[in-house]
Amino acid sequence: MGFPLSTYRIQLQPTFGFDRVAEVADYLSALGVTHLYASPYFQAMPGSTHGYDVLDHRRPNDELGGRAGHERMCRSLAAHGLGQILDVVPNHMSIGSPQNRWWWDVLENGQASRYAAYFDVDWHPPEERLHDTVVLPVLGDHFGRVLEQHEIRMSRQGGAFTFHYHDHSYPVAPRSLNDLLKVAAERSHSDELAFLANAHGGLPVSTATDRESVNLRHRDKEVLRQLLERLCAEQPAVGRAVDDTVAELNADPQAVGKLLDRQNYRLTFWRTAGEELAYRRFFDVSTLASLRTEDEQVFQDTHALIFEWIDRGLLDGLRIDHPDGLFDPEQYLSRLHSRAPEKWLVVEKILEPGEALPDTWPVHGTTGYDFLNRLGNLQIAPEGEAPLTEFYEQFTGDPTDYLHVVYQTKHQVLRDLFGTDVHRLTSLLVKICERHARYRDFTRRELRMVLREIIACFPVYRTYIRAGRGQASPLDAELTERAVEAAQGHRADIEPELFHFVRDVLLLRLTGEIETEFVMRFQQVTGPVMAKGVEDTAFYNYHRLLALNEVGGDPGHFGMTVANFHAACQATQELWPLSMTTTTTHDTKRSEDVRARLLLLSEIPARWRAAVEQWSAHNARHKQEDQPDRNFEYALYQTLVGAWPLPVERAQQWAAKAIREAKRHTSWTEPKSEYE
Repeated sequence: MGFPLSTYRIQLQPTFGFDRVAEVADYLSALGVTHLYASPYFQAMPGSTHGYDVLDHRRPNDELGGRAGHERMCRSLAAHGLGQILDVVPNHMSIGSPQNRWWWDVLENGQASRYAAYFDVDWHPPEERLHDTVVLPVLGDHFGRVLEQHEIRMSRQGGAFTFHYHDHSYPVAPRSLNDLLKVAAERSHSDELAFLANAHGGLPVSTATDRESVNLRHRDKEVLRQLLERLCAEQPAVGRAVDDTVAELNADPQAVGKLLDRQNYRLTFWRTAGEELAYRRFFDVSTLASLRTEDEQVFQDTHALIFEWIDRGLLDGLRIDHPDGLFDPEQYLSRLHSRAPEKWLVVEKILEPGEALPDTWPVHGTTGYDFLNRLGNLQIAPEGEAPLTEFYEQFTGDPTDYLHVVYQTKHQVLRDLFGTDVHRLTSLLVKICERHARYRDFTRRELRMVLREIIACFPVYRTYIRAGRGQASPLDAELTERAVEAAQGHRADIEPELFHFVRDVLLLRLTGEIETEFVMRFQQVTGPVMAKGVEDTAFYNYHRLLALNEVGGDPGHFGMTVANFHAACQATQELWPLSMTTTTTHDTKRSEDVRARLLLLSEIPARWRAAVEQWSAHNARHKQEDQPDRNFEYALYQTLVGAWPLPVERAQQWAAKAIREAKRHTSWTEPKSEYE
C-alpha cells in the first residue's frame, strides 16, 4: 500500500476484535482512510482494553480472535484497499500472568534462566539481603502478616509446584523442593522419590550462569519434573504422600516462609515498590517490566512476528511506543530501518518546547503531539493571558509559575515513585566516586540529593548520548549544562564541584565501563520522571487553562501567532515531510471539541470570571471545611463547560481520577476514601 495519506486509529479489545475491524473495513474505505492504525495486538493480559501489557510477542491476542481472526482482518483490509500501521511496544512486557513464559522462567530459575538477560534486572542491588532475587511487590500487607493469615499456599500440578497468593501464582524453584520431597519419600517409603529428592537438590544453583550450568539445569529439571509426575501418577501412594506433605507445609506459616526464602524472588508488601524493586519497570507500573531490547537476541525474539507480517506485506508501517524508555533509541530504530527500509516509521516522541526530533534517527517523524499543541496554541487569544492568569491566582491562591509547579511535582514523584531508580543511579555514582580520590568522601546522601536535583531540573524527557560510542551532541551538552546549572541554583548547600563532577560524567568527560552504564541509565530515568511529574501530576495541579494541559504541551506557554504557526509547519515539511499530524489520540487528556471550547475562554475572560464567581458562590454551601480545594473546583468548572452535557457518573469518574493524579489530598497509592 505504501505510506499512509490518512489513518484511522482503532483500539482493539475483547469486545472489538479482529472480526469487528474486518466488518468496518468498508466504512473506513468510504471515509477516505488509507490505513488502519491499530493498537498493539499481541497476546496481552486477559481482558486488556489497550494491548500495551504484552505477554507473548509470538502470537496475536487470542481474545481478539487469534491467528485466524488476524488473517480474516488482514484479508478484509486488503479487499477494501486498506493498508495497516501497527503500534509496537518495544520497551516492556507485562509480568502479571504466568502466560509470560519468559518471566516465569526467570522466577523459576533466577540468573540461570535462559531469559534472565531479556529483562532489566539488577541482581546485585545495594542491599545485600536482596542479592540474587527479584523483588515482587504484590502483597496487600507485610510479608509476616500475610503468612500468619495463611494467604500464601503451595500446590502441585503433576511434577511442578507453585505458590499462590489470591489470583497470583509463582513457580517454585526445582532445587528448593529437595527437603519437601525427602519428607514425602520417608512417609511413602519410596526409594525412587528419595532419589528424585536428592537429584532436585543437586541441580546447579540459580546463580550459576555459565552456559554449561544453565543447559544442565534446564535439561535436568525438566527430566526430573517428568519423572516426578510419572511416579506420582503410577504410584498413588507416593502422590498422596507428596500432597500430604504440601498440606502440612501450608498449615505452618514458618515452613512456608522458609521455603519462600529459597526462591529466586521475594514477595513483599506493595508499598516497597518505590524503594526496593530490582527490575526496571515502565514508569511506576510494577506489573510492566522493562525489556533489554538493545540485546540483539531480545530484539529478534520480540520482533520476529512483526517482520514476518512485514515480509508478507500485511504491515505498511510501525508506530513505536515510548522510544525514550529504550537503552539506545537510535540503535533500536536503526535496526528496524535496516530490516524494513521501505516501511513508514513514526515514533511516539514528546518534544518539549524548542526541542527537535534527533535528525540521526532513521524515522519519518513523530506521532503528531507537536502539531496537536501548535494547533491548540493557534486558537488562543493572547490578550486573554493576563486576565485569566490574574483570576486563576486570585480564585485558587495557587502558584501561576508553571515551571515552579513542575519542579515541585518532579521532586514529589522522585520521592514517592522512583526511589529504586535513584538508588540504582546513586550506587553507580558511588562506585565512580571511589575511583577519584577528589570525590570519594562525598556521602551517598549527598550524591542522591545531587541526582534528584539534576533530574528535577531536566528541561526535556531525556538526552540521547551514546556513551558506549563516545557520542554526545551539542544539544545533549546544552541540555545537560542547563539542568546542572539550574540544579546548582536550587542547592547552594551542596558543593558546586559535585554538580560539575556529575555533569562531566554525563558529558563523557570522564569515561569507563561504570560511567557508561551510569550515563545510559540516567537517560532512562529522566523520561519517566518527566512523564509522571508533568503529565500525571503537574497537569492536574496547574489549571490556568486546561486546554493547554495536553500531552506534549506546555501549559505555561500561552498562544502562538499565525506567522509562527506557518513557520513551524514549514520546518516540519522541510525536515519531516512524512511525519504524522494528529489532533487527538488515545493518550490525549481531552478531545478536540472539548479543547476548542476551553480555548474560547481566552477570548471572553471577563464573562468566564463572572460565571465562575457565580457558580462558586452558589456551591459554597456544599463545601465541608473548605474542601474540595479551590484549585480542583476551578478545574471542575472548566471540565463541565468543555464537555457539557456531561452525565453525573462520567463527571464523578473524571473527578476521582483528577484528584488522585493531583496527589494533594489523595492518590492512587494512598487513597483517602473520606476525602473522595
